[in-house]
Amino acid sequence: MLYDWDEKPELNITPLVDVMLVLLAILMVIAPNIIFEENIKLPQGSTTKQISKIPPVHITIDEEKNIQVNKENFLLNGFQDNFYLYANKLDKKATVLISADESLDYGIVMSILAAVKQAGFTEVSLATNG
Repeated sequence: MLYDWDEKPELNITPLVDVMLVLLAILMVIAPNIIFEENIKLPQGSTTKQISKIPPVHITIDEEKNIQVNKENFLLNGFQDNFYLYANKLDKKATVLISADESLDYGIVMSILAAVKQAGFTEVSLATNG
């Protein structure tokens, strides 16, 4: 048997194409029927409990250093102790809004802010004139 070394081998890819077309047809038929489902357990909410809005606490400091908290007057001296006692009647989740006269010393406003934080309030805002 003599081999002709000049001949190049041929690769027959027809069976490969046939197999790939059959697999593609199977995938096209099955793919629309595949459903991915993830079960999620949601917490049960209470339908009887209504969300109530917590009224904010307004603190105003005027140029004479008079402090007014929700229409109640306080003196600057002893504000920290008096506000701590007053804050026991309030909800600690309420937002505190501090507005001060622009002529006041920065340290006074920061001492009021420290007293509010020490009383247990976490949401404190400083008001600006816009």
